[in-house]
Amino acid sequence: MADRAPTEFDGHPVAPATRAFLRRAHRFLIDGEWAEGSAGETLASSDPATGLPLATVAAGSPADMDRAVAAARRAFDGGWSRTGARERTRLMTRLARLLEARAEVFTEVEVLDNGMPRAIAALTVANCVEMLDYYAGATLSIEGRTTTPPPHVTALAEALTYTVREPVGVVGQIVPWNVPLSTAILKLAPALAAGCTVVLKPAEETPLSALLLGELIIEAGFPPGVVNIVNGRGESVGAALAAHPDVDKISFTGSTEVGRKIVIAAACNLKKVSLELGGKSPVVVMPDADLSLAVPGVAMATFFLQGQNCMAGTRIFVHEAIHDELVRGLAAFADGMVLGHGLDPATQVGPLISAGHRARVMGYVHGGEAAGATRVAGMAQPAGPGHFMRPVIFTGAQPHMALMREEIFGPVMAIQRFASNDIEQIAALANDSPFGLSGSVWTRDLSFAHKLVSRIRSGQVSINCHGAIGTNIPFGGMRQSGWGREFGREGLDAYLETKAVTARL
Repeated sequence: MADRAPTEFDGHPVAPATRAFLRRAHRFLIDGEWAEGSAGETLASSDPATGLPLATVAAGSPADMDRAVAAARRAFDGGWSRTGARERTRLMTRLARLLEARAEVFTEVEVLDNGMPRAIAALTVANCVEMLDYYAGATLSIEGRTTTPPPHVTALAEALTYTVREPVGVVGQIVPWNVPLSTAILKLAPALAAGCTVVLKPAEETPLSALLLGELIIEAGFPPGVVNIVNGRGESVGAALAAHPDVDKISFTGSTEVGRKIVIAAACNLKKVSLELGGKSPVVVMPDADLSLAVPGVAMATFFLQGQNCMAGTRIFVHEAIHDELVRGLAAFADGMVLGHGLDPATQVGPLISAGHRARVMGYVHGGEAAGATRVAGMAQPAGPGHFMRPVIFTGAQPHMALMREEIFGPVMAIQRFASNDIEQIAALANDSPFGLSGSVWTRDLSFAHKLVSRIRSGQVSINCHGAIGTNIPFGGMRQSGWGREFGREGLDAYLETKAVTARL
């Protein structure tokens, strides 16, 4: 139970406010109140670095989701959709300041619930504050335009035609376990700025930061029902949210497999759908690349967040002229990375999210060896408590191997050698995937880099860096990596409808 949550984790103490939060009862936020689950079921949250229990969280049912959607509909129809931009800005700014003031607690909760290193958790909390401030300001930029009225109207009288932007309505938001707080804020902030109401379903593995955020939402003064949070399993409450006839839009981040199910469920009322799905991002390293940048940059493109991120650069295409030198550098970097509890400031690689996920990732490692690839890093895997895994690097990967075709979502890098300098052939290698989320090109020849970037079919491609995302920069995928964009102005547009109005004067 939550009241037995330890005060130290692998010898690392946490703040008293973090301990107090873990010991609280963890229920649902529905209509501005903390509510019990109708089925009386619970989910256990544990520290993936130690296996120690963190908290017990109520698990929802479809009936609980019905209550949450009804509350969101009442709030939307009851006035939130017509709340002035300045009031929405005020509330969101207040939420940003509350989050900023409690950054340490949110950082520790993210580390304990997810396993990520503390430095990454602290950065994500700071980014969440920035996102709230960004979209709080964006409320004042929601505007339409005037245009030429239709001729069959102006033939009879003067007329005025203009457009207005209106909120989509009730939005269901389903977030993953790899960056739980950041993804929740990334979806909540533009939805609230647009005037939508929200039902948020956290990942069942990492619900705690969303529930802590719920406390701040109440404290900030948001009207009841504007934000509702229901924990639970994807196959029950997640499915109920996606198929709910009174939800106007679903925003989902997760696997491509589940994304397909979301699309099918959304067909019941043809609700709008935004999907940020899987990736198998290409990293192209040319012979003139600056290896002092490329070695750490390519390594972290794969191993950031233990490889548990959708934009991970896991397909590495290396020109034969520098192949051996780059591989030596990458292997040394990977084997030198420090594994440990995320609360330890020296930790560079935390645990994977669960024992089952670690077994799945190791299955790809064994499969890669069986297929003929050569493991050059990560030979000795750790034993003991926690779901730890040393970063693994394969050379000799071939296009048909699962290492190169499937999203592994773990610290596994596959390197394929190439000899061509032909830009079309190199682009064909990079595009040989059903995914198209991210990617990067490493070269000193910026003319070549820009030409290659224009040929890579991904929603985001970086030059001499990887995963260069930011609050103001649109992010999303092509092909099976998803529909739509998040971040930036495009992230706000996803929660707005355009209405055209013509008035005969």
